[in-house]
Amino acid sequence: MDFPFDLLLLVGAGLFAGFINTMAGGGSLLTLPLLIFLGLPAATANGTNRVAILVATGSAAMGFRSKKVSSFPFSLYLGVAALFGALLGARIAIDIDGALFNRILAVIMLVVVFLMVFKPNYQTLLRTPKTSGKTLVWSMIAFFFIGIYGGFINAGIGFIMMLFMNYVNQMDLVRVNATKVVVAFIYTTGALATFAFSGHIDWIYGIALASGNAAGAFFASRYSVRKGEGVIKTVMIVMVVAMSIKLWFF
Repeated sequence: MDFPFDLLLLVGAGLFAGFINTMAGGGSLLTLPLLIFLGLPAATANGTNRVAILVATGSAAMGFRSKKVSSFPFSLYLGVAALFGALLGARIAIDIDGALFNRILAVIMLVVVFLMVFKPNYQTLLRTPKTSGKTLVWSMIAFFFIGIYGGFINAGIGFIMMLFMNYVNQMDLVRVNATKVVVAFIYTTGALATFAFSGHIDWIYGIALASGNAAGAFFASRYSVRKGEGVIKTVMIVMVVAMSIKLWFF
């Protein structure tokens, strides 16, 4: 029996992605292309990556809840709206041509890296959160479309959700993050189910990736190594650019 180097690589990549997601964001920009490079079809790689996302967001949601940080029922409303969008987005991801998906992923990866480098400043001096009335209705409509993107590819969606809730809903970043992980957990269950029912999940790869991701997030949340964030971002940017070129031309 050959040594499972591919599983070891996925655990390591998940560990790194867990650190990135906790300290900077954008871990799927590494794990999704890696699954494709390991030989999984685009749709299967996309579905398999959701196993790790579900575990990570579920763990984070429980962590925020244990600290009494919650935006319920606002998070539930946005999560359900995003769920319907994610079901549609996942269906599109399954039906789209694999080569076209790879090129779309390459473009999205570069765009998200650009946002990471030149990200706008979040608001810190905020008024009373706007989570009801007309603002809630418009937020649910917006999150339906955000859910479509989340179901389709998910990479970098955290930046989109954070910016929206910070500027539109006037929420502080702690509650934004707490809401974000709950919303992501809810819509990811729908996306994961869609990929699973279509037979587009490699569960062995998914579990290996999820185990590393959970461990990375666990350690990063307890050891906030600020000095290492710049190094991680630099390495990530180089890797993402290289992977984008690979996806587009080869």
